[in-house]
Amino acid sequence: MHGRNMATVEYEMQQQAIAPRFANSNFTPHNRPRHPFTIKTHSQKSAPSKPAERRWWETGVIYQIYPRSFQDSNADGVGDLAGIKQRLDYLVRLGVDAVWLSPIYPSPMFDFGYDVSDYCGIDPLFGDLTAFDRLLTAMHSRGLKLLMDFVPNHSSDQHPWFVQSRSSRDNPKRDWYIWRDASADGGPPNNWISDFGGSSWQWDATTRQYYLHAFLPQQPDLNWRHPELREAMMNVLRFWLDRGVDGFRMDVLWHIVKDAALRDNPINPDWTSDRTQRDQLIQLHSTDQPEAHSIAAEFRTLADNYGDRVLIGEISLPNDRLARWFGTEERPEVHLPTNFHLIECEWNAPTLRRVIANYEASLPNFGWPNWVLGSHDAPRIAARLGDAQSRVAAMLLLTLRGTPTLYQGDEIGIGEVPIPRDQIRDPQDLRQPELNIGRDRSRTPMPWDDSAFAGFSVNDTWLPLNPDWRQRNVATQEADPQSILNLYRTLLSLRRSHAALSNGDFTLLDSDDDVLAFERRHGDEHLLIALNLSEQTRSLPVPSKAALVTVLCSTVSPRAIDGTLVPNEGLLLQLVDNEDQSGQVS
Repeated sequence: MHGRNMATVEYEMQQQAIAPRFANSNFTPHNRPRHPFTIKTHSQKSAPSKPAERRWWETGVIYQIYPRSFQDSNADGVGDLAGIKQRLDYLVRLGVDAVWLSPIYPSPMFDFGYDVSDYCGIDPLFGDLTAFDRLLTAMHSRGLKLLMDFVPNHSSDQHPWFVQSRSSRDNPKRDWYIWRDASADGGPPNNWISDFGGSSWQWDATTRQYYLHAFLPQQPDLNWRHPELREAMMNVLRFWLDRGVDGFRMDVLWHIVKDAALRDNPINPDWTSDRTQRDQLIQLHSTDQPEAHSIAAEFRTLADNYGDRVLIGEISLPNDRLARWFGTEERPEVHLPTNFHLIECEWNAPTLRRVIANYEASLPNFGWPNWVLGSHDAPRIAARLGDAQSRVAAMLLLTLRGTPTLYQGDEIGIGEVPIPRDQIRDPQDLRQPELNIGRDRSRTPMPWDDSAFAGFSVNDTWLPLNPDWRQRNVATQEADPQSILNLYRTLLSLRRSHAALSNGDFTLLDSDDDVLAFERRHGDEHLLIALNLSEQTRSLPVPSKAALVTVLCSTVSPRAIDGTLVPNEGLLLQLVDNEDQSGQVS
């Protein structure tokens, strides 16, 4: 995500939208399923005896790198491309398949790279195009894919396009951005509110009009209704695809087209003062416009012309509207509309069961699911759930059906990182400090070892390290067989070796209110995942007519399996179907 969270009106709209769909089914907002909920892959329905052929982005795992905070190679306290290249073998050992790089383009860094001043360059802070090419070559040589972060909604106000656009009303690039006269009272053209607070409109004294910005005033929105702007941005994609990148994560994709009449957004009657200013309104006219889908389809056509590339759209919407961004089989759009539903839902078994079932039910037949639990915009998983449940969350993320995305540092369980007020860098936090929504605490440097500056740098760190970095770092956890890092490695290895995890059918099981359980099947392989989300011992649910064969992974220390789940335990079990078995664990 980019500067927003699911604790907004969109999330409430999602709950309102999905509840009627299951009003007469076994899935209701306050009720666990009475019968298993089964999802089968489309190809397996027609040919269950043959392994489904999946593309790399369907069976693989994506790892997000925040480049400023991964590895510094030149002692300036900021991570860079050469530093990422130094750490590629770590990613291979971890077991991920692709890397998504947060923006590395030239930028004034008002929003740390999401204010782009040149879409076809590299900011000197990170290196140059030669360094990028070296990184790409090194990644491909290791079997890793590279995804760029494309920022289509807005540029920097220092981009040459906007410099020209604001120079005069009759400049040829004037309408590459969204300019309007003041309203009758001299104020902004409408009531839209920026995601970072305040009006979405900025007055320009030189040309005496307002320009639109969904985020910072330094991030003017591009006008995707203008054909020349549209073609210029398509050329940006061609530039990087020609260079060999494997796809794009597309920032705030649902924002890129606005209501042609720029009508006021409706008031949100449920807004309370503990929410962002933006949430005072429902973004009915400023986001998710129908015309945006034709643009997404153009993106897809272009990407498909380059072979096996992937487009991941950042789209924070309810299930029914999110699913539209798959497009149709005849005119597909993005491969993976990002699913943020796990990030801020309540962490209990009935809620998770409902969220998973409703999301799966919303997918079109040709759609492939994806799951995200952490990002550079969201609170750290361990900070939100605690150490024990962050291990359970790791098992959930890596055993659900679909493509998971990991965020750097979550694999070592980085928790809450306090940022002193005088060290805050996040513009969202600086503009709305009373809300405690700062993103810096999720962007702190990666701790590699217990040496000075945690092996991230030899000189400085642009943000503070996690306070327990001398104990919680990669080197320490690599040496500890029971660390969360080695749990992630085990789970990632199991995804590679067990097709049921990367490509199998999915069935939610009825279970105790504190236990989330589901099956994965592929061919003759039958796996059970059981997650105890409580502090109490709970029964281990095993499907009838199946018997436990092997414990493939546990989130706690190895122990004898006795038919229970100990507190905060997740188990990944191999089962065997047997009509003669009672289903009890002995």
